[in-house]
Amino acid sequence: MKSLHISVLLEEVIQALNIKKAGIYIDCTFGRGGHSKEILTHLGPEGKLFAIDKDPEALQFAKDGLVEDQRFSITQCSFDHLAVQAQSWGIAGQVDGILFDLGVSSPQLDNAERGFSFRHEGPLDMRMNPSHGISASQWIAKVREQDLVKVIKEYGEERYAKRIARAIVQSRNVAPIMSTSQLAKIVSDAHPAWEKGKHPATRTFQAIRIYINQELETLKQVLPQAVNVLAADGRLVAISFHSLEDQVVKRFIQEQAKGDQYLPDMPIPSSMLQPVLRKLGKMVAPVEQEKNQNVRSRSARMRVAEKIG
Repeated sequence: MKSLHISVLLEEVIQALNIKKAGIYIDCTFGRGGHSKEILTHLGPEGKLFAIDKDPEALQFAKDGLVEDQRFSITQCSFDHLAVQAQSWGIAGQVDGILFDLGVSSPQLDNAERGFSFRHEGPLDMRMNPSHGISASQWIAKVREQDLVKVIKEYGEERYAKRIARAIVQSRNVAPIMSTSQLAKIVSDAHPAWEKGKHPATRTFQAIRIYINQELETLKQVLPQAVNVLAADGRLVAISFHSLEDQVVKRFIQEQAKGDQYLPDMPIPSSMLQPVLRKLGKMVAPVEQEKNQNVRSRSARMRVAEKIG
């Protein structure tokens, strides 16, 4: 099934990156290339755009669509390898802008074979890179009930995590949970309070996906790398789609904008704090028109910071 992928906050991203014609940029989440293509239209012949994605389908899409553009190159890896990649590209400390468009893309959600969505019957996989790590079904088959509760509660922010985890464990003891529809039905049957307009399995699927791909951990690991890779006055732009991601980004920018941490009662002048980033503007959300055109943009939140030279 082919899916039309609409890049979220496209104009706002370009404005936030403050693109220089001869600048160097990194798209850490290429996806289907919407942001990358727009960045390239603003770059001159001397500009460079490097992209990262661990999804092999994204790599193939890039090769099919952007292979002729000499200003562009893409590497398959997890974005927490950013510092290593920047070194290999010879651009560490020289990058003018880095973009993170976090979470799962529309083509990934709409491809039943990837197992991300409760709306499509398919194998329960959920891996961004299907050749790496264990699938969701493999993990569910062996995870301890208390660990499953923790994942659903923390990553899905699901208040009925215990009830849902118990139902999953009871079901797997009868028969293996191999498909998205199986898991969606188990969760739906166990969920006592369906929200209007929201599938009862939404939070559980989100939680398992985040855990399988270690999304929050890799985000925490890559943000400090991004600061080191940026040049002075380089921009860090991050779009998140749920509160856990947004809190990680928000907290990181706040801490880096404060500078060095000292004991609260130490009389340290502001000149000694040495902040690394400056926060630029407030959190940006899609306007109503974009939300109406692309329902998946509704939860998007963009934060921007600039490296202090």
